[in-house]
Amino acid sequence: MTTPIHRAPDSPISRQVLALAGVFQAAVVVDELARTGQVDERAWQTLIRATVDTDPESFEAIYGGHPNHLRQGLDTLSAVVGKRQANPVVLRYGFSLLLLSQKLRKNPQMMDTLGTRLTRVQSQAGHFGDTHENVVASLGEIYQDTISTFRYRIVVQGEPSLLQQRMMPERVRAALLAGVRFALLWHQQGGRRWKLIFQRGAMRRALDEFG
Repeated sequence: MTTPIHRAPDSPISRQVLALAGVFQAAVVVDELARTGQVDERAWQTLIRATVDTDPESFEAIYGGHPNHLRQGLDTLSAVVGKRQANPVVLRYGFSLLLLSQKLRKNPQMMDTLGTRLTRVQSQAGHFGDTHENVVASLGEIYQDTISTFRYRIVVQGEPSLLQQRMMPERVRAALLAGVRFALLWHQQGGRRWKLIFQRGAMRRALDEFG
């Protein structure tokens, strides 16, 4: 059954919250892959599809038309702004993704390279399907060739035997690329790091809209 499209709220803060939820969902997925090798399928598909579709028809199309596709990220963000206990490793990944996106924005040449290579991946996804391992491998390769060349890097903690399994490095990198994609979206929607401190109340109210 197809999930009905829920139009994203027009308020900038609500859109920032949804984009930021995508960042933290990527952080959760990276942590789960590294520690258990298992992820929530809906969360994973949402991240990959958001990365492959570089020209979505609407804001809500980016995350599949329903906020529940970002449920893991919304729950994590809710803990952050509510000052509740959240997984410190997930938080580190999330804030690191925001920092990496900031570095990426200052590098127009790398932004162009990313855009060109993601366009190629779209035709691959059209042939194999968005979450096919060939597509995931391409996304992982893009991350490795671009964002992971920054001096600042995300060091993923996890089970060494799992991280060495076939396709696992590619899946982790693809999830990190998705996190950067959502971090760029957050910035486009007016998201700024200082707002995470000074607009907690507004963010909490926005989060309440999404259940």
